[in-house]
Parts: sequence; C-alpha cells; structure tokens
Amino acid sequence: MTKGLKYKRALLKLSGEILAGDKGGGIDPDTLGYIADEIAEVHGLGVELGLVIGGGNIFRGMKAEASGFDRVTGDYMGMLATAINALALQDALEQRGVNTRVMSAIEMREISEPYIRRRATRHLEKGRVVVFSCGTGNPYFTTDTAASLRAMEIGANVLLKGTKVDGVFDKDPQAISDANRYDSLSFMDVLKNRLKVMDAAAVSLCMDNSLPMVVFNITRKGSLKGIIRGEKIGTVVTESGNRE
Repeated sequence: MTKGLKYKRALLKLSGEILAGDKGGGIDPDTLGYIADEIAEVHGLGVELGLVIGGGNIFRGMKAEASGFDRVTGDYMGMLATAINALALQDALEQRGVNTRVMSAIEMREISEPYIRRRATRHLEKGRVVVFSCGTGNPYFTTDTAASLRAMEIGANVLLKGTKVDGVFDKDPQAISDANRYDSLSFMDVLKNRLKVMDAAAVSLCMDNSLPMVVFNITRKGSLKGIIRGEKIGTVVTESGNRE
C-alpha cells in the first residue's frame, strides 16, 4: 500500500446527476471543476484511480422506456450519455495536469480507447486516471453493475460510491428529518432490506468477491481523500458488516 494510505487502487462510481449540480440536468461547469479538483487531489497522493460515471444528467434508459422507447435502444442511448460525461471529466482533469484515459465498452476509437483489461491496469500502473464509459456495453445492466465489474477486473481494493448524502440511511434523509445513518452494513443487510446503495447485481458481485464498498457524500470537500487515508467517513459495506 502507498505509505499512509488505506487504499492503493480504488474505483470511484459517480452518478451522472452529480455533474448537474443544482441545475437538474446537463453538466454544471462549477460542479465538474469541483469533482475534478477532488479527484486530482487524491491522484496526487499516489492512488491508482479508476472512474465509472453514469449518464442520468443527460439521458436515462429506464425512463426512456417509460416514454415509449424500446428498452434496448434507450439503454444504448444512456451509454452514449456516459461517454459525454467521461469526456467532460477527462478534459477537466487534464486541465489540472492529471493524465487521463477514457476507455469505452462500445468501440469509439476517435474519442476513446476500447476497453481492454490489461491495458487499463497498465494505465493505472503508469499513474493515469482511467474513466470507464458506456457501462458494460450491454443493455439491461446499470453503471452500478459496470462499476463493480470494472473494480474486480482492475484489482481495486475498494469500490467508492460518491453520492449527495452522507452514506446509507434507513430512510430517505432528503425527505425525512429523523433518518438514521448506518456506520457499517453487511452485503446481506443491504440485499435483504433493499437499501439503496447500488443495484442488487452490483452488491452481489462485490459480496461474491469480498470487495468492500464505501458510500459517502462526494459534495463534502475532502471526503474522498479522507476515505483513502482511512478516516471513518460514510457507510462501509463489507462481508461481515464490521468497520475496520
């Protein structure tokens, strides 16, 4: 492990809605810049960092189905939205001097590299941030599942889920004032109680491979760095349900 840090290699999952800030949709330049600053600071510590970002700020496949689109078509459109977000994040990071590669599960050679696991791990070893776009490249699979899969493939020590709340709660904290935050949970707790951490396929994949997850508030400045350093931030989800 890098000296003084709990995690050497991490996969950070962000929803597309995070990039919209308070605007409800699209990409807010100030929020994009803030996220890039947080990532750049962690990268500067020597952490090998992969990113998966959703596309819900631009287009969401499941909502498209409700509007009359074919589900498969809608999911592919959603994958293209993740590519837009990935390119935006790459540009913001490189403006901050962070070497970044976008790797896509759908081949788009003019704007990104095709996803190849060994090439991805080599980029990480060379100190580049890798942004994985277009999910798994398959309809019916969310970017949460893609994040779990990529985390496993690159040998990440932890899967970090950046949200707008301070972890996992027993109720919606944005709607209910007396919601209680969990300090730690087991994977089975999450699945049995249908807690909104990540989708069931993503949680099951982490459980089967004993990959810890941390759910935290990315909008709190310094929280990402704090987790990497081992501070008790957010909610930790592990096999045992105990916080180390």
